[in-house]
Amino acid sequence: MTTLAAPFAKDSTVERPQRDWVLVGLWIALVLVALVWVAPFVFIVFTSLKTNAEVMGSSAFAPPAEPAWANYAAAWARGRFDTTFWNSTIITVIKVPLGLMISAMAAYALAKIDIKGGKLLLLAILFGTMIPFQVMLAPLFTLVNSMRLIDTYPGVILPYLAFGIPYQVFILHGFFRGIPKELSEAARIDGASHFTIFRRIFLPVSLPVLAALLILDFVSTWNEFAMALVLLQDRDMWTLPLGLSAFQGQFSRDYGQLNSAIVMTVLPATIVYLIFQRYFVSGLTSGAVKG
Repeated sequence: MTTLAAPFAKDSTVERPQRDWVLVGLWIALVLVALVWVAPFVFIVFTSLKTNAEVMGSSAFAPPAEPAWANYAAAWARGRFDTTFWNSTIITVIKVPLGLMISAMAAYALAKIDIKGGKLLLLAILFGTMIPFQVMLAPLFTLVNSMRLIDTYPGVILPYLAFGIPYQVFILHGFFRGIPKELSEAARIDGASHFTIFRRIFLPVSLPVLAALLILDFVSTWNEFAMALVLLQDRDMWTLPLGLSAFQGQFSRDYGQLNSAIVMTVLPATIVYLIFQRYFVSGLTSGAVKG
């Protein structure tokens, strides 16, 4: 009986998994960083729902006793955000899809089509990612002014495209280089054109990368300030960041309405990120490591 019971007694003992303290420490650090990033947004939202008296008499992170939703309506009207919101929407809705389409086609051509001097062309495009746009503001204004595009939508969209496409081409080129060439070669043997191959093979598999780039491009275009400040001088053509800056200077002591304006400015970009966030990490990783 002893010899039979010994193996069962030995097998019944289950070893407890050892705790990975490095992983635990990493999670604690990530939670602390997340709290640091979320805390200002919580402060802005709570302040946007308070009156000035409540802002001065309560804690910064205390929720409002009674939400003052009228702050949003007052800020929207006083800051003329209907005009700036419309201008930002037109510029972003045109620029972001157009830039992604041009970048995807250019990256496919450079990655899968034998072009004489293709590597030099790619280096020339990537050189655009190394130039800070701040040093280009003066010559850019001169160029746009000579084309008589100041205070126009094309006058802003075209420079946005010029500074956004190189980075997108870099990411998409690395992704397309990682796709097996047998797919395109088999399609070419069947008589498919490069446009058909791009549309039916490469475009569907690159949707996660395109979604990640869409988030980055939408946020950067929606929040862009310096270039719009130089190229849009007419108040009726201002974008949301310009309108917010003017509102902050005019109503800096009306804390509730000021923070309401900030929330309305960042909310569209937040919504777009939440919609496409599941593609964000996987898309950027694919574009960065392949090829």
